[in-house]
Amino acid sequence: MLTTKRKPATIGEILTEEFMKPISLTQGALAAAMGVQRKHVNELCNDRRNVTAATALILARVFGNSPDFWLNVQRRTDLWEAMHSARQRKRIERARPLTDAA
Repeated sequence: MLTTKRKPATIGEILTEEFMKPISLTQGALAAAMGVQRKHVNELCNDRRNVTAATALILARVFGNSPDFWLNVQRRTDLWEAMHSARQRKRIERARPLTDAA
């Protein structure tokens, strides 16, 4: 479980800061390498699109790492946001372990 109060790095931050900037890769060039529209890459870079399994496989193929890397970045962000959202927190706290519910 995530115990940190610091928000984890997002897909957009990791993609731009750790992968694209060091090799001066543009969104257009990445989109061409991925075989997707530039809008898709732009939405990933600006955290307006989540990484799906298919996108993780594509990114892994393009950058030579694992799809698990990309899915774990997304998972950490999703868990942190759920734990720090008042609305989600209410839903989570309503749940009871089966031993208490019986």
